[in-house]
Amino acid sequence: MPFPMTHEAKIIDVWMQQPNPRFLEQPFLDSLRRWTRRPELPCPTLEDTLRVMDKAGVGLGLLSAWWGPAGPMITNDEVAECVRRHPDRFAGIASVDLSRPMNGVRELRRCVRELGFRGLRIVPWLWNLPPDDRRYYPLYAECIELGIPFCLQVGHTGPLLSSEPGRPIPYLEHVALEFPELRIVAGHIGHPWTQEMISLLTKCENVFVDTSAYVPRRFPPDFRDFLRTRGGGKVMFGSNYPMLAQGDCLEGIDELGLEPEAREAYLHRTARGVFGLDRS
Repeated sequence: MPFPMTHEAKIIDVWMQQPNPRFLEQPFLDSLRRWTRRPELPCPTLEDTLRVMDKAGVGLGLLSAWWGPAGPMITNDEVAECVRRHPDRFAGIASVDLSRPMNGVRELRRCVRELGFRGLRIVPWLWNLPPDDRRYYPLYAECIELGIPFCLQVGHTGPLLSSEPGRPIPYLEHVALEFPELRIVAGHIGHPWTQEMISLLTKCENVFVDTSAYVPRRFPPDFRDFLRTRGGGKVMFGSNYPMLAQGDCLEGIDELGLEPEAREAYLHRTARGVFGLDRS
């Protein structure tokens, strides 16, 4: 179904989770527990999530499933149930088993054709496999056939796993060049390889980035300049909720100095095109 944005707020958050205890208890989140000084991370209800979105003026959230080597942490069907309950407020982003690529292809087809999901997300550091590993490639081909984007994380890894798979050049560059029809959404800006990410955004028409996991005051200066000058149509808003609330990620946006058209593209227009939110 298309998303005509019947809710009064137009902002689209392209990276959210609706967590469960299984996800929040993962050992790789120990660093987050340490940073926040919370031995137990809160597990919001779906109604809690909607209240946070409403407070920030977010109309639509793209909820991501999570799948790692030990299996699913947030299942595709759990995401689908959230979308079923509030189809005007959420859309689904699938995740699949990278270790069994053809099983992953079949699950991705189910998620898109039967559940109406709008993208695929695989987090490379979870698998310790950069995105140019051969196991991704059948999934890239299927994303192209299904007309959906492939989403991943770039940059350093806050969780206690290696950051190397998140380096934009050469790993993501190989994918962008070998699959020019594939829309790629790189999450989390790309720090400390921000210049590599900006170079890739400039070079490749099929590569986009979202600002999830960052508040505006923490945008690297070169990324801030790119967003304000050459980044129109290439950068999308994201939060990484519940790790960061949308309101925190929007605080200070006026200080970025965006022209009205660039602000509109950043907050919702680019996402509508990349994720096909205006088509059925």
